[in-house]
Amino acid sequence: MKSIKLELDLIPMEQWLPGFERPLLIAGPCSAESEEQLLRTARGIRSYFNRFIFRAGLWKPRTRPGTFEGVGVIGLDWMKRVKEETGALLTTEVAMPMHVEKALKAGIDLLWIGARTTVNPFSVQELAEALRGTDVPVLVKNPAYPDLQLWIGALERINRAGVRKLATIHRGFHSYQVTAYRNQPQWDFALELKTMIPGIPLICDPSHICGNTRLTFHVAQRAMDLHYDGLMIETHHDPLRALSDARQQVTPERLYEIVSQLVIRRPLTDDGQSRLKELRGAINEVDDELVEQLARRMQLSRQIGEWKKENHVVVFQRKRWEEILNRVQHLAEQLDLNKEFIKKIYELIHEESIRTQEQVMNQPEQVKV
Repeated sequence: MKSIKLELDLIPMEQWLPGFERPLLIAGPCSAESEEQLLRTARGIRSYFNRFIFRAGLWKPRTRPGTFEGVGVIGLDWMKRVKEETGALLTTEVAMPMHVEKALKAGIDLLWIGARTTVNPFSVQELAEALRGTDVPVLVKNPAYPDLQLWIGALERINRAGVRKLATIHRGFHSYQVTAYRNQPQWDFALELKTMIPGIPLICDPSHICGNTRLTFHVAQRAMDLHYDGLMIETHHDPLRALSDARQQVTPERLYEIVSQLVIRRPLTDDGQSRLKELRGAINEVDDELVEQLARRMQLSRQIGEWKKENHVVVFQRKRWEEILNRVQHLAEQLDLNKEFIKKIYELIHEESIRTQEQVMNQPEQVKV
């Protein structure tokens, strides 16, 4: 089905962020914890990057009470110190009209609306009214669940309130499936949004997509390959001591390694190589998806191994293996693929699956205290 293009009244990002080159870099801790923490982190980032936007959460929407919910208004003074020392622009998350009022009064340069707020049109409308008459840029994260209309609706509400400096943040979507990601990228949703609103800048948040630092570079590079405009990467001078989302924050040094290793490609041109580049890019996307699905398959194999261990069942099941092989070869034939090629691939997959299950079976039992 052909996408319907939407017309939003937008000011191009290069006009409200002059001098920033792709990728736009937004970096800083998940949460503001202390003035010293913000300053040490910002100084670390500034030692590697001349231009960046410093981020920190002041009001943290937590699932349950009693956990760290942010330092609140006091953190605005700490943010101002960061700007004075480093010259960085500042951004923080707002979830209520009071947040907007306090942040703008303190001179915060950009605001972002989080995934938990985007899902609620009432909350977005309240924020839109609070933003009416202001000139502050607003970044809108995708909703926590894969609902493209909610994402579009949030952008429309903010835009209709007169905010023309708009951008989006792709931070992945919640899923009940256990995969290598904290939040599933589902790149097609973000790209569909970009297709429907061609003028909207798209920023990737690898930290929330990954939930760990192992895959941060991979996701960041994928975003660049898909021609995203920027990256939001959570950065902390001492991630292991972070009060929230410690596993997904990188040090300033690691941030520099990630950004400096990125391959930034230009959009395709109309020269003779454009079709080849397009096809190779498509192959890269398919390869990424294949590896991600293999990772998910091995996680499922691990879960099967745990069940077999609990129920004293042998690892190798000959009938099940024959069933898998016959099924995939039959499917390969229908899709005009070489059956022997598929057989070789699945023999390797099966071998790794057996190895994974045996590893689970041989793990020592946990001693219950």
